[in-house]
Amino acid sequence: MLEASIFATVLCGFLGTIFKKNLVMKIISMDIMSTGVIAYYVLVSSRDGVFTPILSLKNDVSYADPVPQAVILTAIVIGFSIQALMLVGVMKLSKDNPTLETQVIEENNTP
Repeated sequence: MLEASIFATVLCGFLGTIFKKNLVMKIISMDIMSTGVIAYYVLVSSRDGVFTPILSLKNDVSYADPVPQAVILTAIVIGFSIQALMLVGVMKLSKDNPTLETQVIEENNTP
């Protein structure tokens, strides 16, 4: 059930990226898709172990791998910086165009 809801999140973000005409809505859709991918990665990597890899007295314990946690934190930071960069690009486009609709921007910028 959880996999299906994560897949629906990724699918909604993907369809929003394709079908939305407003640039800000496209950026939000890309962020939703990224959140779904990160959630799926967390779901897959959380099944390996239960305990954190800290020095303890227990010997026969299944430890969680800390590498996926580092990868997820890196993906979140990179996603945030890409989103900020896209928003700056939209701000630059909004100075020259009266709207943020992609079709109007393409019509205004064609020679």
